[in-house]
Amino acid sequence: MTTPLRILSIATLFPDAARPNFGLFVEKSLLALAAQPGIELTVVAPVGLPPFPLSLHPRYRALRSLPRAEQWHGLSVLRPRFTLIPRLGARLNPAAIARAVLDAVADRPLDVIDAQFFYPDGPAAMRVARALRLPFSIKARGADISHFGYNPATRTQLLGAAAKAAGLLAVSDTMRRDMAAIGIDSAKVAVHYTGIDTARFHPGDRTAARAALGLDDAPAILSVGALIPRKGQALVIEALPALPGVHYWLAGAGAEESRYRALARQHDVEARVHFMGPLAHADLPQLYRAADIVVMPSASEGLANAWVEALACGTPIVISDAGGAAELVRLPAAGRIVPRASGAIAEAVQDILAAPPSPTDVAASLDGRFDWNRNGRELADHLRRCAGY
Repeated sequence: MTTPLRILSIATLFPDAARPNFGLFVEKSLLALAAQPGIELTVVAPVGLPPFPLSLHPRYRALRSLPRAEQWHGLSVLRPRFTLIPRLGARLNPAAIARAVLDAVADRPLDVIDAQFFYPDGPAAMRVARALRLPFSIKARGADISHFGYNPATRTQLLGAAAKAAGLLAVSDTMRRDMAAIGIDSAKVAVHYTGIDTARFHPGDRTAARAALGLDDAPAILSVGALIPRKGQALVIEALPALPGVHYWLAGAGAEESRYRALARQHDVEARVHFMGPLAHADLPQLYRAADIVVMPSASEGLANAWVEALACGTPIVISDAGGAAELVRLPAAGRIVPRASGAIAEAVQDILAAPPSPTDVAASLDGRFDWNRNGRELADHLRRCAGY
């Protein structure tokens, strides 16, 4: 019998009972990895808690009660604690995480370490791998490069981990080029696309979806994601005066909500801007189908899962030239790539609304490239190469 490949995946972004939508795409990828033959996977999802009494803050209170080990949707998950210094401790986190991980996996036989983000997971994995004398891999997803790769407090550790890794992954070819731009050897980087659950994310009856959500016949555009400046929702609000009759739905929560509400009042479009708050992932397929267009002019992305999910549901996208945008919008049916300017956004929305593509054509533009089984198989093969199997 072939000996299984024993993998330890470190993921600081991973769901738990307190945050069930936190890093769902990482969970999906690791479930797909665990389903591959010859794989024995342990997930470590470190929980950062500030020193007492800050740990009593409502933001952290629910995290304190999380189990330190559990079976999570069939995955063996460890949740060791590490000391988190909010806003100030970014450069300290990798070492603290590594200590917590090493304590949690003491005496556990392993073959390779997998880091699901470049920072802080990557430098933490480097320390764990060094202590255990194992090879390790790191995946780049977006802000872990665009932010931490340029931040003087974290850049050196990030680049050091990249240099020592046995292999690297990127969510898009554009992400791979972004990694090269900060000095990472692109020859070590393989592109690893996300997956999509086509049993849930597929074209459906738009009229029925609208009725279920209580939407009327007005054209509807949608953004999905945190309400933060990088996501560009303000630009969409500013585009609405040039889009009479179009309603804008925002799924997500964040610190910018009050500013966005004020911006909508300033442009006299508050009656057409609808804040939905955070939604369960299970509710997203119907929301995508109800929308005419998903509009997400982000300043930076790797390859946003919401882009792929929208297209799979047959809804075209209007996005900025960020991350892997050009790897998704390859056909007119998929949507438009536009400058991050309200006028350009409005023009693209008008263009699509004037001649909407068929949902079938939109979904077909993905061309089968985004599949969780493929994602898991490619990750398993990559980690086998890193381990010398």
